[in-house]
Amino acid sequence: MHEMGIAMQIIEIAVASIPADLKNAQVKRVNIKVGKLAAVVPESLHFCFQIAAQDTPLGDAELNIEEIPLKIKCTDCNVEWTALDPVFICRRCNGGSVKMLSGRELDITSIEVED
Repeated sequence: MHEMGIAMQIIEIAVASIPADLKNAQVKRVNIKVGKLAAVVPESLHFCFQIAAQDTPLGDAELNIEEIPLKIKCTDCNVEWTALDPVFICRRCNGGSVKMLSGRELDITSIEVED
């Protein structure tokens, strides 16, 4: 379960992001984006985050996960679509020259800290 490693990295980044002049500050919420192809199970990440955050400034923090769909563009005919499965053949021209526009993200978008 690599979600525990991801949760620990999120916590490490969030703790490092707390301004030095805010001693005893608590993180209220961490917002992240996770792409469909990032191989992350959101429920497992929530669970691991809750366990790993105990006894840290993120002990009561909410982990808000925005799931990003897999969006693909055909470079031959320029059609774009949202794919439900990782099938990389153009829906219009059946070409195999496609580009992933989104779906592989794993980004922290913001960290909200309480005084």
